[in-house]
Amino acid sequence: MSENGTIERLRAYRKTYIAMLVSSFLSLVASLVLSIDAVKLAAQPTGQLSCDINRVLSCGTVAKAWQSQLLGFPNSFIGLMTEPVVITVAVAGLGLVTFPRWFMRTAHLVYGAGLIFALWLLSQSLFVIGSLCPWCLLVTFSTITVFSTISRIVFLENSWNFSPERQEKIVAFLEKGWGRVIYTGSYAAIAIVIFVKYGNRLFN
Repeated sequence: MSENGTIERLRAYRKTYIAMLVSSFLSLVASLVLSIDAVKLAAQPTGQLSCDINRVLSCGTVAKAWQSQLLGFPNSFIGLMTEPVVITVAVAGLGLVTFPRWFMRTAHLVYGAGLIFALWLLSQSLFVIGSLCPWCLLVTFSTITVFSTISRIVFLENSWNFSPERQEKIVAFLEKGWGRVIYTGSYAAIAIVIFVKYGNRLFN
């Protein structure tokens, strides 16, 4: 492919990288707030946090659960380490940088693991802890978005070296907008589950 053709191909991902940048930045902000809250709770375990709205929406209740420190330190610290990397990738992508296939495959796997972790934490909040953290919800939605953007680029660039026939089907699937349907449906499904479980208790 000519240099002009490569540039045009990379420019086609501009909206995808912008969505990645905005989502990872929001997740970084949420991780920073949660990290500050974790330090506050360590200093004053009985204190209240600014997002302790009611019994259902309570960052403090979630932060005190063992699931919030699965690796021995607040989970939010992981976001402080990983989100700047994603932001750097998004900015580089907007600058029309081409990433090696091994790099994009690694990013896909690592962020896929991050998405599984985020969804597990959400399930724990919903069905075990019994409270929701608004900032954690923002991280979950942002993680879904970032994983979707990475997946789109990885699949369109055929970073996994699929056969020409399979790659053609994947591209057709994405170009028809089904990728957007999947992640938008994910947002809707989470919102519905939350509303069905808690209903009016969210606002009381």
